[in-house]
Parts: sequence; structure tokens; C-alpha cells
Amino acid sequence: MQTEVIISGFGGQGTLFAGQMLSYAAMDAGKEVTWIPSYGPEMRGGTANCTVVVSDEEIGSPLARNPKAAIVMNLPSLDKYEPLLQPGGVLVVNTSMVNREPTRKDIKVVLLPANDIAEKLGGQRLANMVMLGALLGNLPTMVTLEDLEAAVKAHLPARHQKFLPANLTAIREGAAVKAQ
Repeated sequence: MQTEVIISGFGGQGTLFAGQMLSYAAMDAGKEVTWIPSYGPEMRGGTANCTVVVSDEEIGSPLARNPKAAIVMNLPSLDKYEPLLQPGGVLVVNTSMVNREPTRKDIKVVLLPANDIAEKLGGQRLANMVMLGALLGNLPTMVTLEDLEAAVKAHLPARHQKFLPANLTAIREGAAVKAQ
């Protein structure tokens, strides 16, 4: 089974890092993986997104025209990726940064105030892990939450190891939010 995911937002929201952690989780679980980042020239505030493809078999193309899932951290990302999702797909929306609900009725929608949840857990930089937890809590066939937690433990840079407990809590908080 192959699953394509788009993770999108502004630069500085951790979209690329979330994609890397998802990729590591799948790779460490023995799956085939591609991760392709895309970002503007700005360090923070510009657009940033990545495509992650996870499969049990060799991946023919790393591109995702109609992904199975999308994590959208801001309104421009919702506007761009909601129409592209496959019917029956999963759309995870950060309502802290998006002021409208998705319009499609043929997809599963997970609405959560990721920035607000992250702030309560220690800082807005955890919003990406809240969103990633919400994705896996609603799309468990890709990788398990345990796979993701193990990947974060194994691949979080040494200089950020002090944030490991907060990242794991953020993942679990997000996973508890179910689609409407």
C-alpha cells in the first residue's frame, strides 16, 4: 500500500522537520520512503512544504498529484491542497492559523488549534508535532504512533534532545483529536 502526504505551511512552522520525522518513522519501520522539500528563498514567513511518500513496495514516483493526506498549517495551504486530496483522504487543519472550514464533504477533516495546543505544552514550535500526531491518529495505516515516537527519539538532533518529552507529548495530544 502506498500513501502520499503533503505537509505545508509558512517557513518556520516546522513543516519540513515534520516530513523528515514521518520519513524516518517509515524508514525505520522497514518501509520504502521518499521525502521532497520545497521552500521559498525566505528563512521564515515564506512558503514551505514537503511531500512524503510511504510504501510497502518500491516507489515509482516521488510526486503526489492527488495525495491521500495533507497537513495544512495555514490558510494558503488549505486553499492550495484541499482540492487536490483523493476522495476519502485525510485533511488535518491548524485552526489557529486558518479562519475557514474546509468545503469538501468527501474527505475526513481533522480540525485542531495546533498553535494553541503547542503553546500550552511549552511553545508554538511544537505545533508541527501536534499536527503530525493528528495525522497518524486518523491515518494509522501509514506508520504507527509508536513508530513516530521511536523516530523522534532516534533522530531528534542532539542539541534539541531536551525537547524530546515535549515533542512526544505533542504527538500524543494531536493523536487524540479525531476527524469530524
